[in-house]
Amino acid sequence: MTDVLARMGLIRMSARDTGTPHRVSTPLELLFDLVFVVAVSQASQNLHHLISDDHVGQGVLSYLMVFFAIWWAWMNFTWFASAFDTDDWLYRVLTIVQMGGVLVLAAGVHDAMVSFDFAVVTWGYVIMRLAMVAQWLRAAASDPECRRTALRMALGISVVQVLWVARIYLLDDAAQFWTFFVLVALELLVPVWGEAAGRTPWHPHHIAERYGLFTLLLLGESLLASANAIFDALGEGEHVAELVTLAISGIVVTAGIWWVYFAREQHSRLEGRKSAFRFGYLHYGIFAAVGAVSAGVEVEIDEITGHTSVSPFIAGLALTLPIAIVVAGAWLVLLRASLSRWASAAVLAGAVLIALSGLLPSNEYVVAAALIAGVVVVLEVDGARATARRLGPGVTR
Repeated sequence: MTDVLARMGLIRMSARDTGTPHRVSTPLELLFDLVFVVAVSQASQNLHHLISDDHVGQGVLSYLMVFFAIWWAWMNFTWFASAFDTDDWLYRVLTIVQMGGVLVLAAGVHDAMVSFDFAVVTWGYVIMRLAMVAQWLRAAASDPECRRTALRMALGISVVQVLWVARIYLLDDAAQFWTFFVLVALELLVPVWGEAAGRTPWHPHHIAERYGLFTLLLLGESLLASANAIFDALGEGEHVAELVTLAISGIVVTAGIWWVYFAREQHSRLEGRKSAFRFGYLHYGIFAAVGAVSAGVEVEIDEITGHTSVSPFIAGLALTLPIAIVVAGAWLVLLRASLSRWASAAVLAGAVLIALSGLLPSNEYVVAAALIAGVVVVLEVDGARATARRLGPGVTR
């Protein structure tokens, strides 16, 4: 069998060693992430326009629906690649097929968010997921120890994809809307059912790095939005002081989110099956909120320049609520176990105050930036005290 695969230029897809040192993201994984940024950008831009046009509820709901498709496809590939990455030509081709599905999905984001027409998004999503089925079937054929899990994953994903396609062609608009959430629940249950037959050998350090890199890509959208504030100030020659202040605040917020997210090592949160599911699934809220920060900055630009019909309070909350969710989510998923009680209380209080700052009549973005900077100070002080206690009195680091 091995000789046959070698003649075809293939490598036997067997489980990787979870103790491999220096397990880092591959160039293919980094390219894969970049394609997803296209879809995230489309989602955040449409969120921005819907909020600015005073379709807040529709914008938020449709953004969360579209973002699920983006996040779930990315996450499933990430955990699979951590366990079974062979990096031969077939693995690369199937990964590139998934990347093509992302671009199809991105092309349908506007229709999905503006008119709830999910036909193109669904087909892009299904392309990605069926390529994933092929990967799981290959793993089942190659690795006897993981065969039951791989077959369960392939079967579960396939069944749900049939239901996704049937949904858009057999049901009316109202039924399509409500069954969306049923199928989301089924998608979330497939890995739980699959892993019940045996845990896949994902690598904790690799998973933590992959999640961190995706966070950085999402933060890039926020930096672009901050740059747009400066571009508008230079281009229009009006509201220069406010736009520049917003841009500076946006940079501080982006740096603050980065600091909060990477304040502690993350691989320690991946110690077993339950903690892995908690880490993986709860990141949906963190990722969606980070992606929405850029939309909030853009809405603030519209509010400053008079290009939106929403109230200043809605515009403020469009920025401050996502920031607050990121801080609270990072505390819940990444920081809670490593912080002292006072620091946990301070971080959560900071998240609440950041959210409420959106209700200020003006300069809410400045206050939000100052508050997240305060959260960073809390984390650093608590970290320094923990280090001092660990080293003992009279010992320097």
